[in-house]
Amino acid sequence: MESYKLQQIESKEMVPGFHARFVHSPAMTFAYWDIEAGSSLPDHSHEHEQVLNLLEGRFEVTVDGEKQVLEPGSVVVLPSNIPHSGKAITDCRILDVFHPVREDYR
Repeated sequence: MESYKLQQIESKEMVPGFHARFVHSPAMTFAYWDIEAGSSLPDHSHEHEQVLNLLEGRFEVTVDGEKQVLEPGSVVVLPSNIPHSGKAITDCRILDVFHPVREDYR
């Protein structure tokens, strides 16, 4: 069994305003994001399935051209290779779960 304390994991700024702590299992990556209000994530896609869980704040997500504003408790399931982007309307906390493991996040 592996056990972690998030505050003891080094935070990495992956794009301006998007700070993450990563936990990896053999098959998944968990990304705990602290996102600054006004920060944007450009349109992109990846082979990984992704489940976005908005924990705090308001976040605008665009998936395959469809835009929606998320509030705490919102969950979005993103299939592989679908274009998506996002913008933090307020400071946000998000938990993203990826399958398979995001080797680029190690």
